[in-house]
Amino acid sequence: MYMFLGVSIIADRFMASIEVITSQEKEVTITMPNGETSVATVRIWNETVSNLTLMALGSSAPEILLSVIEVCGHHFNAGELGPGTIVGSAAFNMFVIIGLCVWVIPEGETRKIKHLRVFFITAFWSIFAYIWLYLILSVISPGVVEVWEALVTLLYFPVCVILAWIADRRLLFYKYMGKRYRADKRHGIVVETEGDLTPIKGGVEMITDGKFPPRGGAVMPAENCGGTQDRTTGAAAMATVAGGNLPNSNSTMVNVESNKELDESRKEVIRILKELKQKYPDKELDQLVELANYYALLHQQKSRAFYRIQATRMMIGAGNVLKKHAADHARRTAVVDEETPEDDDLGVCSRIAFESAHSQCMENCGILTLAVVCQGGLGESTFYVDYRTEDGSANAGSDYEYSEGTLVFKPGETRKEMKVGIIDDDIFEEDEHFFVRLLNLRVGDAEGMFESDEVGTAPKGRLVEPLVATVTILDDDHAGIFTFSERVLRVSESVGTMEVTVVRNSGARGTVILPYHTEAGTAKAGDDFEDARGELEFTNDQTTSTLQIRIIDDEEYEKHENFYIVLEEPRWLKRGISGVCFYLAEGQMSTEEEEARRIAEMGKPILGEHSRLEVVIEESYEFKSTVDKLIKKTNLALVIGTHSWREQFVEAVTVSAGNGDDDEEGREERLPSCYDYVMHFVTVFWKVLFACVPPTEYWNGWACFFVSITVIGLLTAVIGDLASHFGCTVGLRDTVTAVVFVALGTSIPDTFASKVAATQDQHADASVGNVTGSNAVNVFLGIGVAWSVAAVYWAAQGKQFRVDPGSLAFSVTLFTIFAFIAMGVLLFRRRPSIGGELGGPKVPRLLTSLLFLGLWFLYIFFSSLEAYCHIQGF
Repeated sequence: MYMFLGVSIIADRFMASIEVITSQEKEVTITMPNGETSVATVRIWNETVSNLTLMALGSSAPEILLSVIEVCGHHFNAGELGPGTIVGSAAFNMFVIIGLCVWVIPEGETRKIKHLRVFFITAFWSIFAYIWLYLILSVISPGVVEVWEALVTLLYFPVCVILAWIADRRLLFYKYMGKRYRADKRHGIVVETEGDLTPIKGGVEMITDGKFPPRGGAVMPAENCGGTQDRTTGAAAMATVAGGNLPNSNSTMVNVESNKELDESRKEVIRILKELKQKYPDKELDQLVELANYYALLHQQKSRAFYRIQATRMMIGAGNVLKKHAADHARRTAVVDEETPEDDDLGVCSRIAFESAHSQCMENCGILTLAVVCQGGLGESTFYVDYRTEDGSANAGSDYEYSEGTLVFKPGETRKEMKVGIIDDDIFEEDEHFFVRLLNLRVGDAEGMFESDEVGTAPKGRLVEPLVATVTILDDDHAGIFTFSERVLRVSESVGTMEVTVVRNSGARGTVILPYHTEAGTAKAGDDFEDARGELEFTNDQTTSTLQIRIIDDEEYEKHENFYIVLEEPRWLKRGISGVCFYLAEGQMSTEEEEARRIAEMGKPILGEHSRLEVVIEESYEFKSTVDKLIKKTNLALVIGTHSWREQFVEAVTVSAGNGDDDEEGREERLPSCYDYVMHFVTVFWKVLFACVPPTEYWNGWACFFVSITVIGLLTAVIGDLASHFGCTVGLRDTVTAVVFVALGTSIPDTFASKVAATQDQHADASVGNVTGSNAVNVFLGIGVAWSVAAVYWAAQGKQFRVDPGSLAFSVTLFTIFAFIAMGVLLFRRRPSIGGELGGPKVPRLLTSLLFLGLWFLYIFFSSLEAYCHIQGF
């Protein structure tokens, strides 16, 4: 048992390296039909492939290596311990682990397998693998394993992986099978569902045969949209309903299922953030992000490697992985960042600049005053700075008076003003501008003696931006042209109440009423913004006014919706003769009144170029960046991976609490229990020894991978010899020792891992689906590799590789029969009366668990009777 603990601990390191390897990501550039591009991060490894290759290898490495080492250690002669362990482990996985998973689901809850196609493939191969063993041992060439038989057994492994990948990606004949879709009204995309065919609220259900139904756009074959992907809510296909275009990534089509996976991760993080804001309205954003990180890690679908690592570490007193990660993160974020210091020379060097870079004045104002400020410094020097005006569209002499001079800042003075004369006229003209520039800064004293800068010393003062002030002269001879300053305005959905400025150009005479209203675009009134209608009043000489529109924040990750603010015809509230004449008919006016009317018509208010403002509501940058950071933090490789040997040795000698569930409220670490201390001191030798394995950060996990599997092989060789000696000591045959004790010892971590996966996952794939895949891989790799090596060796010697079919063939046959019964029961449990493979009502749950445990006991009982010749085998 102590050796099994050692194997479990090094397998923990091995599975951590596999999680890091399969969690590697890459960035893809997505080009949308409108030309916009965005960068998305997607997984490199397909989850189905990783589950059947590296994950299965990590979970079954002891059994596989035991079979290979036994054959090589017995001079390439067949042994009973390795194959017996593989078949016994398969029986334990199929019956005990699944039976336990059925029972541990809380009463009233169920778990269904989501990726049925992949499950059917792996279930078929898990049973066919043992049928194939029976055929080559007892039918095709009884008692002899030929080279082609061994090689075919080994080649079934890549065939199984490829078929599962084809089923996952919906390639070849799968694309012609009927599929079920629902139309997502919110985003206008078509989402394919799998496994659970319950209608979804808010969506339109439809059944098609390989193509999207036409709906105002081009028909697109479903095969263009890929298939299922590991951690999405179903197989995803996306097409714009109107255009039928899909986004491209560089020169090739982006895997839409990868985008869907990322989108589902974002939706989950957004949902968590919204719930936490409602639950903890008084918490700061940083605290909410910390909570959301833990919640996201807790609820996201996890890999088989994570559950195996979690089970092992809790068993040996190394603590709950998620709670340790959350506590460490909280300790790191508790350190308050120091404020960024101000510029080093602000205390000794004064900065001189205009108070404002832009100023405006009415044409009839007469004198314009501009302010210059002096900030910082020691306050002991006198500064002289020159200024002068420069023409823009306004000309000196006709629109303003040329001005130049020198401003003097005495010690302690921080603000000076300059004056520029503005020339008024009675001609309608556009708004014009000119510039005022600061230049030639000198440092002196009160008597006017200037100082020269010493070499190597910091300056006492400098000119900084804005050095140039732009002055706009607003014409006052016209009622004005009313317009928005731009055609499109982009706002964040988190802005709350947005303010929009309406500008009055080319005149500001009289009081003008400007009506406005909003119009919906893709953004809908009441959902994305509040409808508004009102009037702005511009008084005489008033050049700007603001209106307010409330934006409704629904916290979407990506948002691009628009509405419009429309200015209506302005009304001039006139006074005097102009106001009277404006409303009189032509026949009722005298010559003077008609001239006044003509002048009034020339000066009446009108709308400018941008009288219709498009407001584009985009996602909140802060919210989006928060979601992006959380998605990166919820990579489980960051939680279970290690970065240095120091970190590994610290973990090896630290006792952490392993009891308690991953409840949402109890994310703080608990104190270790007595069991945690006992298991820590029992296993501390293995922990410290295996802390020497390279950290998972080196070579992206591959260094840890190869070193760990080498150590597992060495330990497995020792376990094989110990198991044989143990069986000899107590009088058990190797077959019985393998089926009962060795298989049980190697499967204990998987048992705890599957239990946690069954209770925490929303689906049964991690607990049931992975069992079938692991059983198939055990045969194809464990027996395929060992027998291929031995068969080739004996063929090179001109001899045959002989394997006694007796106990092994009997165990394989018995397991196959019981496996068919188990699979039939699982499929029957998908009926609506029960609801899924795991859980369900108490009576079916109890009967299923008892049936599966009974099948395992019967398997052990009959295998033992056959081993001791109480019943006849093959």
